[in-house]
Order: sequence, then C-alpha cells, then structure tokens
Amino acid sequence: MPTGGVNASASANANANANAGNAAASFFTSAYSTPFAMPAAAGVKSYAASRFLEHASFGPTPASVEEVRQKGLASWIDSQFALAPSQIDGSFTENWNSDDTPGIRGRPYHEYFKKNFSTLTLSAPDQLRLRTTWALSQFIVVSELKVQSFGVIQYFNLLQNNVFGNFADLLRAVIRSPSMGVYLDNVENKKEGSCDTCSVNENFGRELMQLFTLGVTKLNKDGTPVRDASGKLIETYSQDDVQAMARALTGWQTQWPLPTQPAPLLRSQYRYPLMATWTESHDTGEKKLLGTTISAGGTAEQDLEKVIAILMAHPNIAPFVSVRLIQHLVTSDPSPAYIARIASVFENNGSGVRGDMKAVIKAILLDPEARRGDDAAIMETNVGKVREPVLFNSAMLRGIGCTSALYDPNGNLYMAYNQQPFNAPSVFSFFSPTHRAPGSLLLAPEQKLLNSSEFNQRLGGISWMATAAPKNLKNSGCKLDEFAAALSRSKREFINLVSARYFRGSMPPTLRDFADQLLDQMSWATPETKAANMIQFLLASPPFGVIK
Repeated sequence: MPTGGVNASASANANANANAGNAAASFFTSAYSTPFAMPAAAGVKSYAASRFLEHASFGPTPASVEEVRQKGLASWIDSQFALAPSQIDGSFTENWNSDDTPGIRGRPYHEYFKKNFSTLTLSAPDQLRLRTTWALSQFIVVSELKVQSFGVIQYFNLLQNNVFGNFADLLRAVIRSPSMGVYLDNVENKKEGSCDTCSVNENFGRELMQLFTLGVTKLNKDGTPVRDASGKLIETYSQDDVQAMARALTGWQTQWPLPTQPAPLLRSQYRYPLMATWTESHDTGEKKLLGTTISAGGTAEQDLEKVIAILMAHPNIAPFVSVRLIQHLVTSDPSPAYIARIASVFENNGSGVRGDMKAVIKAILLDPEARRGDDAAIMETNVGKVREPVLFNSAMLRGIGCTSALYDPNGNLYMAYNQQPFNAPSVFSFFSPTHRAPGSLLLAPEQKLLNSSEFNQRLGGISWMATAAPKNLKNSGCKLDEFAAALSRSKREFINLVSARYFRGSMPPTLRDFADQLLDQMSWATPETKAANMIQFLLASPPFGVIK
C-alpha cells in the first residue's frame, strides 16, 4: 500500500559509543548515582533486546531484535540519535477543500495523518525518535478535535525535529507553534486595552506551567511533593503567576504567506511559526513571574526568552519532565531514586548542559531500574506499564510483519480507536498521569483506557481481518501466512513463533498449555483463521498486556 505523505528517514551510520564495550563504565555521576555497568556492545540476549525495544520503539521485530543484539543497547541508542527525523508531508491536507475530496465527510482528509502516523510506527527506522515524540505528544498536547489535520501534521513534524535537542529549544518551538497557538488560544493574544474588547487569554500560560513543564505542586528532586511545616502541599504557582505568564506571551500572531506567494490556502495559518509583528499587542509592562521580575519595555521575543529561562531554571522542571517521560517509555510508577537519577541528568548532562534530551532519554532507557528485568530469571515486580491501545496495536502489527497502515473490510483505517493519535479528548490527554489502579496505591495511568470497547478490539480485530479481508493484510505487508505455515507444521512450532515475536521467547507455561488446548478445539478453522484467533487471544492476556 502506498504510504502517501510519509518521508521515512534513511538509516544513517551509527555514532561510535566510547563506553559501549567498557563493562566498568559508570553512567551516572551525580549525588543520586547508582553505579551500573553499561551493556556490552554485542552479545545481548534476545529476551533483553526484545524487552528493551518494548521501551524504546513501537514493538520488537526480528530485524530490530537482531540489530540490538549486535550493537548493544547504548550503541543502538546512539545510532537512533543519528537518524534523520521521519516527517509527514501535509500539503494534501493544507490544500483540502470539502468540495473536491472524495469519500464520506472527506474521509481521506481526516484519516491522512493517522494513516501516515500508523505507517511510521510500523516501518520507519527512527523508532526511538517516534516513540519519544509519541510520549511528548501525550503531555504537551495538541488535538485534532480543535486543530485541523494540517496543523496536527505540522505539530507532529515539530516534535520530531526537536525531540532530541534541548528542552529549552523544544519549548521555544512549542510556544511559537501556530497549532499550539490555535489549540490553547495564544494566537492573537493581546494585552489588556489594546482594543475595546481585548483582554489577555490565560489558557496557554496556565497549561504551559501546569501540564507541560512544572505541575501544580512543588517537587523534590525525586518527584515527591514538597510540604510545609504543617504537612500541606505547596503550590508551584499562583493566579498572579498565570496572569504574568499570559501577559509575557502576548503579541504573537499568525504568519501568512508573503504577497508574492499564491493566495492564502484554507489551512495555511499552520505552515509558519507565529510572529510578533504587531508590536502594539504585546504587554510591555513589568511582570513578576515565579519569583523573577521581567523588566518593563521588553519585546515579545525578549519576554519569550525570559519565560523560557525562568521555566528552565525552576527546580520542578527536571523531576516533572523526567516523571512524564519515564512513565510513557518504561514504567508507570517509577521509584523516587529512579526519578532523581534522571532529574540529575536533566539538570546536568555531564558537560554542564541543562535540558539535554538525548542524555535524558538515554539515561531513562539504560537506568538500572529499567534494565533489571532484562534478565529472564528475574521476576520484576516493581517496574511495568499497561500497554496502552496505540502501543498494543503497533506491537501486534509489527509482530506479524506489517509495514504500512492497515484497512478493515469496510474500508476504514484499522487503528487504536480508543486512543486515536494526536486526537486526545482534552489538553489533559487520554488519561491522568496520577491515576492509580483501583484498590491500590500503584500508579497505572494507561489502565483508564482498558474498557469494554478496547478489549473487544483486542479480541477480534485481526481475526476479523483474516476472515473478511485477507488481501488487506497482504497489501499492508503483514505476514500472517508465516504463522499459518508454522501452525500447519505443528502446534509447538506455532506457539514457539508467537512466543518469540510477542513474549520475548518466554511465553508462560500456563499460557502455552491454554494455547495447545484451544488449538485442538478449533478444528473447523483454516490455518490462517486459527493463527489470527490464537494471536488475538494470547495477546489479550496480562503477560502481553503489561510491559514488565
């Protein structure tokens, strides 16, 4: 199937990792250090490589497992850093008009981003970048519920381009993003009194602090809350800070095409970063923000830089961002020690640089708490996360070799309907990062999405496809026939193949016995249908549904 607007990056030469083969190299140097040996450059076991890829990609494949085994974890990360970012060409959606697009309600237009995003998760080489972009998009939210598809594509490309840079540069790009400006109402945000009805909109300023950088309560370096003498939580910012932040970010407006270009297109407000060309709309008065004074007389550009400096210097930003990234990549309930180690790297990458995202991501993935379970003999109980719908779907499809977006028998894009990418129901995303498992103190945010409709899809999607639209599977590069062929030879070979692709080669014995017995009860089905049904049943089990 053609991939349309996907421009997947070509593989680049991996950067040499000086410490990759040094078993005694210590990764951390801060006061929160936990010394641990870097993984060897080669010889990683398949189980460990598969588990690592569940954290660092959209799911292991035979080729990616072998690549990690040969390179080692640290060198694989470095090689991912070296890859150019995959991008989506959104020009189709920019030029879209409801009168010239075929399909029901312009379906090709509305599905364009999701189709291309799905294809990238399945086959793009820059898996670590994409997985980190997906993590950022879930707490620095822009949603297609309010922003047109072209704007969502531009925002996705923005995250892809900035995710491995410095967090300060990422913030600058987000603040100037027209997609974010539309989503949280900072486009055309004007100072009080600049027109008869003008008043400052506080929406973006509040969410910039609350959801994107600091959180609502002061944090210790290890992510635990700071309390006053009476044991009460201390607020990070006040309403006065919200007002000061909003005033500091006034004066930004849409940059339209130059007069020499074609007439403005329907969606072209999203193509260019916001500009501060209407100087009278920026509030130049003095602002007191989070304990720092921004002097009067500054331009919109100058005040933006001061806002970024204030946020980057705040003690909350390191633990706050660290927790969000750890939760989305590795484990929903990280220990305070794990958080503190990553926050230390955010504060100082070892060369005095604050906010180095490459250093932070590498530290998260190689932390001893993340990697302890790479030994199949260790029953890890303190690290894990529920496999959210997007990650479940991508891992399932990558496991059967799919390489491009899949369509169901009705012609609809097959996707995680309960978690449509970049289409969160609100700025608070798909689930609260503080949601705890019922009857437990354990953080389990992703569990909020495990409702009846989600389990329905997990139990029936691919088996329905195999029965009603086998050609669609082949058109998307899926190799269900490999599983059917294995099953035709023997139940043991089929179960071993499923175990290798989805359970790191260690499918629990009870699940093996269940599969063996259930296959005997499916004498009515073709090998393809049997294989699809068994994959669905096995993947709906807790051993696959929770990444541990």
